[in-house]
Amino acid sequence: MSKAAELAALIGGQKSLSNKNLIINGAATIHQRGNQTSSSGSGVYFVDRWNLYHNTAAAANLQQSTVVPSGQGFSNSILIDCTTADTSVASSDTAVLRQIIEGQNLQRLAYGTSDAKSITLSFWVRSTKTGTYICNIYHADATARSQSQQYTISEADTWEYKTLTFSGDTSIAADNDNAATFYVQWGLMIGSDLSSGTLNTSWENTVDANRFVGQVNFFDSTSNNFYLTGVQLEIGPATAFEHEDFATTLRKCQRYYYRIASDQYAYFANGKVLSNIPIMPITFPTAMRLTPSMTASNTKVWYNNAGSVVAVSTPTVHYSSSESNITTLDVRFADNSTVNGNADPMAFCFDPAGYIDFSAEL
Repeated sequence: MSKAAELAALIGGQKSLSNKNLIINGAATIHQRGNQTSSSGSGVYFVDRWNLYHNTAAAANLQQSTVVPSGQGFSNSILIDCTTADTSVASSDTAVLRQIIEGQNLQRLAYGTSDAKSITLSFWVRSTKTGTYICNIYHADATARSQSQQYTISEADTWEYKTLTFSGDTSIAADNDNAATFYVQWGLMIGSDLSSGTLNTSWENTVDANRFVGQVNFFDSTSNNFYLTGVQLEIGPATAFEHEDFATTLRKCQRYYYRIASDQYAYFANGKVLSNIPIMPITFPTAMRLTPSMTASNTKVWYNNAGSVVAVSTPTVHYSSSESNITTLDVRFADNSTVNGNADPMAFCFDPAGYIDFSAEL
């Protein structure tokens, strides 16, 4: 097909030449948190926007890897490295790699109308464990909807390219808000509660038993690794992966998670004192989805009273929890009677390896 014909086809199919990918950080380039370990009964974020949920006895290291398919322009991939195996799959066992998408980012799909668009999920995958795997899209709504498609990893430790098409849903619209609406999920280990029925390859009111039928147990050996990169979810058939510049992808990720960090003593903000309480204003590089939760480690306050440097207790966010699209907020520390108005201005810094995390994840 000529470039002109390709352009005409894209326009005719209402397909964007940029920002076509509903997945953020599909090339695994942004990794603000560093590597993590899985935690049973909860979802653990590691590579930005990517979350492993499991409630099994199995465990894994969750990493950013430099193992990538050759010649495709990728530098990184997601790596799930099984460290504790579980060969006895209980009925309620679940382990899924997932990305969760805001409803307001799904409006182009026209769900709930006769014009609902089909979408294609494409990706590169590699695993030690061969066999049948399931991808499931769970549409969280008052009436939950679900559709699944299967793919096969045919050869161990070899990159394979997959494309899976999901039909448009004419029945239920995607909520136009900043809440969790689509759960795009790659099955890894699934018990009978979610796999004992008939695979739902078209949209249906969710029947849990139909969601991951046929899924292999990736967690049956500590030798198993699972790699994923080049993930794209787009309207219509699969097209070439849209490689974004690093800064664009970072900005998208920082809507959900933002870390201020340093590997040495480093100044990161000015502040002031109000009624003996040190206050640090923070301006985010992009609007966060909602008021973030915060975690601080090895944070210190420096002020001009004899040039003292004092460690501070865990700070708290001072902002309404009902706010969305947050761009600035005040961080307040515990009362310190040795700090007074004469300490203005103040400076906040890190110990080596210190950081402050702000999370507005879905």
